Amino acid sequence: MPYYSYNFVGYGLVLIGVVITLIAQYFVNSKYSKYKKVNNKKGLSGQEVARMILDENGLTDVYVTEVKGILSDHYDPTRKVVRLSSEIFHGETVAACSVAAHEVGHAIQDREGYFFIRLRGFIFPFVNFASKFGYLAIMIGFFFNMLDLAWGGIGLLLVILFFQLITLPVEFDASKRALVYLEKLKILDKKEHDGSEEMLRAAAMTYVAGLATTLLEILRYVLILVARDRND
Repeated sequence: MPYYSYNFVGYGLVLIGVVITLIAQYFVNSKYSKYKKVNNKKGLSGQEVARMILDENGLTDVYVTEVKGILSDHYDPTRKVVRLSSEIFHGETVAACSVAAHEVGHAIQDREGYFFIRLRGFIFPFVNFASKFGYLAIMIGFFFNMLDLAWGGIGLLLVILFFQLITLPVEFDASKRALVYLEKLKILDKKEHDGSEEMLRAAAMTYVAGLATTLLEILRYVLILVARDRND
């Protein structure tokens, strides 16, 4: 295959990745926008929902705090804190309940020693290193025609890909746990619960899209390196 053909295919892969990301982002934004306008009938805030589920699981030592930002919600396993953005912390909507319950799902995973969340925590330092130096190694390798260095950079990108892969079960499982407790504790009624499931499913798809985009990006770099190898 001529070198320009490899470039054409490579740019096609980039375009596919961009389209996948945009579609996933559109769906999660549209679902979140929809359900952040729907108040739950019990008038419970995200903070109250998080506290209810934590207490139900005996996690009285895990705190729920407010943080700035939009959808900056996360669980901090080192400090044992569920951090909710202001909109989620104070919101009494289906979206607020869903996001809060999802983050508590991570706290429950942590308490139970869920395999994939432990594995993700273990490789996180390597992912930080790979994120900083993977693309740098590829760019230097391309620029100075040091193809072995570029291949090494691709190897680092595979670490990122693996991290994204094991993130999928972590996120899907957290959403599954959230839905179980939203129903078990009768926080949401049937219609609200269906909306919560719809929103959390859309959010999970962003992680699938991220994985697919990284995979396509790696394939693009591989094609470029193969083309250079054949032209040397």
